[in-house]
Amino acid sequence: MAERERALMIEPGGPSWPASLEHIDGPPGALWLRGRAELLTRERRIALVGTRSPTPYGEAQALRFGAALAEAGVTVVSGMARGVDQAAHRGALKVEGDTVAVLGSGVDRPWPRGPLVGELAERGLLVSEFPPGQSPRPHHFPLRNRIISGLADAVLVIEAAAASGSLITAQWALDQGRGVLALPGRVDHPMSRGTHRLLREGAQLVESPEELISEVYGEPRRAPAKPRKPESPCAAALRGETMTADELAARLGREVEQVLVELVGLELAGDLVRCPGGLWRRAERGL
Repeated sequence: MAERERALMIEPGGPSWPASLEHIDGPPGALWLRGRAELLTRERRIALVGTRSPTPYGEAQALRFGAALAEAGVTVVSGMARGVDQAAHRGALKVEGDTVAVLGSGVDRPWPRGPLVGELAERGLLVSEFPPGQSPRPHHFPLRNRIISGLADAVLVIEAAAASGSLITAQWALDQGRGVLALPGRVDHPMSRGTHRLLREGAQLVESPEELISEVYGEPRRAPAKPRKPESPCAAALRGETMTADELAARLGREVEQVLVELVGLELAGDLVRCPGGLWRRAERGL
């Protein structure tokens, strides 16, 4: 049997045991692992959960958040269910990031089957409190949700119906003192009802991965740097001066009509100010 196919059992107090599970209600007595056990001791983990039947928007957002969190060094935790969960895992794997799947069956009998199982066992981590050989059962999944939230610093619900397992995960998270966040959706779609209910009840609304990281870890949001646009000849000539269009045209050796076109464009952009007497000056914010 290949190394990644072997089930490793860990117990509380061991070096691989995640400290975040020590203080949850009903902590598991053991965990079985397949994959990269070191992911359980990483400092930053966020759970992404949602419906098994997402809209194209929901699936795209799960992929987006999964990839962006992984690129930022956050381990993505989810439940490997079809829909939002699998999209979140795939997003993390796509950028060679870290992701953990918590199962409702033994790690040797993962459900649902598919190519993602092998990828997670090789490049991520499969986790279960159920011993090898245990088949998936309906009552296992609400139980495993407490481990999803227990492993995470916060839970983001991406899409969820009014009655959804994702809301169970969110409730576990609240009981465990974790942050609960939700992504807004279409007001006329049933897959938004669960997330909108969470938002009405006090969940934090987020719209971007950067905002999520800021809310969970308190880091300032960094806007992407905008390339500095080249300074126009008219704006450069007005640095520290006030001139008419005729004066500018004479200084630049250009036709007055050309200069006026440029001046009006800069005025519309908020870079120049037109003053009484036909004079022009740079706006206070400058270029």
